[in-house]
Amino acid sequence: MTIRQIGIAPFGATQNGDAVSRITLGRGDLTVSILTWGAVLNGVWLAGVPRNLTLGSDRLADYEGDMRYHGSLIGPVVNRLTDAKASVGGRPCTFDVNFNGRHSLHSGSAGTHLKVWTLAEVSESACTLHLDLPDGEGGFPGNRRVTAQYSVGDRATLKLDLTVTTDRATLVNFANHSYWNLDGTENYVGHRLRIAADRYLPTTPDFTPTGEIRAVAGTDMDFNDPRRITPGSPEFDTCYCLSDSRQPLREVLVLTGQTGVTMQLATTEPAVQVYDARDARRPGHGAHEGLAIEAQNWPDAPNHAGFPSIELDRGQVYRQTTAWRFQAGELDRMAGTARYARTQ
Repeated sequence: MTIRQIGIAPFGATQNGDAVSRITLGRGDLTVSILTWGAVLNGVWLAGVPRNLTLGSDRLADYEGDMRYHGSLIGPVVNRLTDAKASVGGRPCTFDVNFNGRHSLHSGSAGTHLKVWTLAEVSESACTLHLDLPDGEGGFPGNRRVTAQYSVGDRATLKLDLTVTTDRATLVNFANHSYWNLDGTENYVGHRLRIAADRYLPTTPDFTPTGEIRAVAGTDMDFNDPRRITPGSPEFDTCYCLSDSRQPLREVLVLTGQTGVTMQLATTEPAVQVYDARDARRPGHGAHEGLAIEAQNWPDAPNHAGFPSIELDRGQVYRQTTAWRFQAGELDRMAGTARYARTQ
């Protein structure tokens, strides 16, 4: 993928014939592209770095197929719901079963990553997308309005502001599901990772939380000090507990490539899910190509009394802010200087 011109361009049509657009935004050193399909973060380009920093595609068919989670804004409930069941407003609800024949993953057929969002507003550096979710779709109660704004700000920062309203008690837990490889290599080997979390959630063989909240200290899940990572060491499909509730926007994670390119993640959310892409492949690429980093609430929360609630009542507003800040590395700066010198 190559960097795009700022503006709106066609991105093809879905299998159902719905038109999809790509919106390219920019300010200062950062350019990004967003799709109306799934509110996908399709591309991230930083001045002086000759590659897309997120794993994207120029083909809509990829996003309807093997890449259906890549870059998507996933809700109304991201991650898993054990046995595809939960209590909402004191009433039992059942949801689509789409994982291991038993659980609900990423809201099943009702997932917001499978829908064309409406472009409501756009400028050179920001766009706002809307999506209306009907009562009962996929088992989730309430007529809901979802609003997502992507904006490019100063200091090479991309920000996502998300709100949700409902007319009935419902469940809401959104996450951007982008995969990151800051080096443009075949996998993320050699990246350094830091996560400001002192707890994580162990899982069952089905990757649903056991209910235990375990300290990272003394385990291979402790990334409070930056560590180099390599595929399989450790294996990631892990929820890191940042807090017990939403907080003011704060930095929670730093990812640095071998080239020195750095991504700093800040969020209001109480958790971040990290996944190593062992079973998520772009066409023509292998496993572990990038690392999924998903700011969200604790997964499967309605089924665990000690987890933060993800219930949203009528009259309340769900709000999430997540921001990514990028910095070029020394190797890219040196290469850019060399390229400049050769043109003089």
